[in-house]
Amino acid sequence: MAEDNEEVKSFSDLGICEQLVDACDRLGWKNPSKIQAEALPHALEGKDLIGLAQTGSGKTGAFALPIIQALLESPQAFFACVLSPTRELAIQIAEQFEALGSSIGLKCAVFVGGIDMMQQALKIGKRPHIIVSTPGRLVDHLSNTKGFSLRTLKYLVLDEADRLLNEDFEKSLDEILNVIPRERRTYLFSATMTKKVHKLQRACLRNPVKIEAASKYATVDTLKQQFRLIPAKDKDCYLVYILTEMAGSTSMVFTRTCEATRLLALLLRNLGLRAIPISGQMSQHKRLGALNIFKAGDCNILICTDVASRGLDIPSVDMVINYDIPTNSKDYIHRVGRTARAGRSGVAISLLNQYEVEWYIQIEKLIGKKLPEYPAEKEEVLLLGARVQEAKRLALNTMKNTGPGGKKRRGGDDDDEDMDKYFSPKNGKSSKKLKRK
Repeated sequence: MAEDNEEVKSFSDLGICEQLVDACDRLGWKNPSKIQAEALPHALEGKDLIGLAQTGSGKTGAFALPIIQALLESPQAFFACVLSPTRELAIQIAEQFEALGSSIGLKCAVFVGGIDMMQQALKIGKRPHIIVSTPGRLVDHLSNTKGFSLRTLKYLVLDEADRLLNEDFEKSLDEILNVIPRERRTYLFSATMTKKVHKLQRACLRNPVKIEAASKYATVDTLKQQFRLIPAKDKDCYLVYILTEMAGSTSMVFTRTCEATRLLALLLRNLGLRAIPISGQMSQHKRLGALNIFKAGDCNILICTDVASRGLDIPSVDMVINYDIPTNSKDYIHRVGRTARAGRSGVAISLLNQYEVEWYIQIEKLIGKKLPEYPAEKEEVLLLGARVQEAKRLALNTMKNTGPGGKKRRGGDDDDEDMDKYFSPKNGKSSKKLKRK
């Protein structure tokens, strides 16, 4: 089988029709990725799939292409439904469907929270071929939007399936599975396989073909992974030091809480670094705005919670920093998968205190290798201390004057609510000045 895969040179060799081969070419997909090469022949034969592959490996193409090809053969509304754990990933998946189907009139609708239900109901009235949704919002429409059902659904996709099986989504997922046809094709895709994924496999797939294009919890070879053991009180200094050492690079900094994203973004902006936050506490409009600003390069540092750890395709990310370690060690795979995508190189650095050493040991076991220590002279790092402390004091003061998500409190600074402030000329100053003694 491995030898056959090596001989595959193009999408047409796998059975993809000419229209979609041309669409792949327009998107710059010259050759199938490993997961695509292994999954597409089985999908085109009409089999259920379980696809396990490293993040950034082309999983969306592996399920979108066979669905669109089947739609070309039997056009109908509400043909396929893709479930995603996050709003941003849902929007990104829909964008890929629309790009692949742009020449054939494919209609795709996205249903996520934070957007008016009536506006989404109008899209249902246009009878889209593909629905991409978060589970909760899909249940809302199935329950409340008159005339809407998925009784004719032909394909169901669960993307980032391990996350969809968390308690947050379990009830909604059960409701959806109860109202869609049993006679359908089901694709289950994930970067990691868990016991819950095995359970779902038994519940809703029929004799599935399992495609494992990577080891269980693999990270790509082009990713350089490091850690640094530091006192908790010095964490901000080390973060600023690393970001200034990598000045000009595109970075994602992961924190544990929504408030921490705002605090760090404000702190870094006070030091002249172009940072912008994204978290579940922000409105959907602001979350998409922040993501687009980061993708466009207007800000080169994205401070985020795990809302941004799954599936987002931002090819230019050079570095991931775990400012806070993830609660679940398996989420480490998804976080660091935001860099070193599609054959590119990348760096992942985790900042740990003495109480988090056990987590580091778990990560080593998970990925099967030791991580080297990030090199930095402590004395040089701590030279930034006074400036970092002042920047943090100003950031905390700003947060006192605004509520969660940057909402203005009485007497607060209205400018903090304006997205433009995150990449104003003030924030465009060179971060190299921080290193002057």
